[in-house]
Amino acid sequence: QMSKTRSEEEEYWNSSKFKAFTFDDEDDEFTQLRESKRAVNSIRDFVDEDEDDIEKVSWSGDVVGSKSYAQIILRFPHNNSSSHSRKRIAYKALVCFFSETQAPGKCAVLSFLCFIVGRSKPASLYSLSDGLDQHKFLNTEKAKPIKDFSSDWSPEDTVRRMQKGKPYSLERFRSLKDKLLLLDEAVRLHDGNSITAVLIFLQKSLSKEVLLRELETRQVALEHFIHLLKENQDHKLLQELLRVLGRTEEVALLQYREYLNIKDENKRKEFLKSCIGLPFLPEDMAHVQDHYTLLERQIIMEASDKRVEAAGQVEVFKKYPRKASILNMPLITTLYYSCFYHYTESEGTFSSPANLKKTFKLSDKQYLLVALAARAKLREWREVDNLFTTKNWLGYTKKRAPIGFHRIVDILHRNNAPVQVLQEYVCLVDDTDLRLNLALKYKCHSVVIDVYKDLKDRQQLMVYRCKLARGSLEERKIDDILSNTQIRWKN
Repeated sequence: QMSKTRSEEEEYWNSSKFKAFTFDDEDDEFTQLRESKRAVNSIRDFVDEDEDDIEKVSWSGDVVGSKSYAQIILRFPHNNSSSHSRKRIAYKALVCFFSETQAPGKCAVLSFLCFIVGRSKPASLYSLSDGLDQHKFLNTEKAKPIKDFSSDWSPEDTVRRMQKGKPYSLERFRSLKDKLLLLDEAVRLHDGNSITAVLIFLQKSLSKEVLLRELETRQVALEHFIHLLKENQDHKLLQELLRVLGRTEEVALLQYREYLNIKDENKRKEFLKSCIGLPFLPEDMAHVQDHYTLLERQIIMEASDKRVEAAGQVEVFKKYPRKASILNMPLITTLYYSCFYHYTESEGTFSSPANLKKTFKLSDKQYLLVALAARAKLREWREVDNLFTTKNWLGYTKKRAPIGFHRIVDILHRNNAPVQVLQEYVCLVDDTDLRLNLALKYKCHSVVIDVYKDLKDRQQLMVYRCKLARGSLEERKIDDILSNTQIRWKN
């Protein structure tokens, strides 16, 4: 009785799905192999008993007679509540089985199983060759060729697609007639981007002679092409095109612009000298001549001033050292430099401001503004005064200026001129309101008092008196004016 009971207990515990704890490693390879084979054998539960009635086919659709893993037909019950778990059991079983085999096509089988059990992708069991096999299978079985409709587009349709920003292809247009139709249609639609794109295509696909010949009769496209060459800095082709068109003046200007690529000053001077004989327009010829003359003067001034500055004998160079070279500077900058360092030199020297004014035909207004800024920077107020002082035939002196005195006041103030100097030039402003505003702005008290006195505005004088320092000369001046009984005040 006892032995029977013990045998029943052992049978009960051995039949249970729970196992007793042991110190054995159940994750070894032998255990995994045994479990995978057991799982494969359990697939038979999902296959109909009457297997002979089922027609077996391969993945390619061909009927086969032999049994293989690619011919297993799984029929899962849909009404069973445990169908989902049974699907996953079958999936795990087949994955374990296929992972132990090296048969071709297992990647496609695993993908099919993923589709059955609703997984997005199988476990990471694929090798690189498996992925390539599946890629080839999908390409050969499922990929469908996409028809290219670009061959049906006419030149007009292509240009319209270009205008609308849609994909297009120009390479299919091989004949000269079609290429010119593309260009004419782009010009007709007045679309600059399309014209430029077609011109780039024509430049690549046509010979230079044919392209230039066809552009001669298409003025709009020609101007676009010239602009394109300028932007791309294709000066060689641009000069050749302009020569064909007979536009020699533009060719000369292009050659003149090459001086920008010359860094050495002496070589640049020689290049500019060679450009003087080119067929420029009259105004352009004068500009090139002045450019050459100015650079020649700058080279002489730079060499001389370097020696003088190194010697340290001239006060202006010691007090205000040069911050940059004068080479390749504009004419106005050169004149300012000359007024700053060489103002007292005679007209016969190349570096004299008077010589520069005469050589380059500068106006009195241009010269005066530059000289005023330079001498005010040095705080040479007497020389500033001499710029505007003139004598008439009777010997009387008077200040005159080709520019408004209000501009002179602004320049003097920017160069920190004292109030006494500012007052002298504020008084020379003709407009009363402007003179008053400048006097208030720059605190020229004497000018403000005189303006209010001339306006006979007693109230404004009293208000302004409160703003002055107590006991100052300006306050006493206002008191004297207010006590004058001969003035007939407006208020």
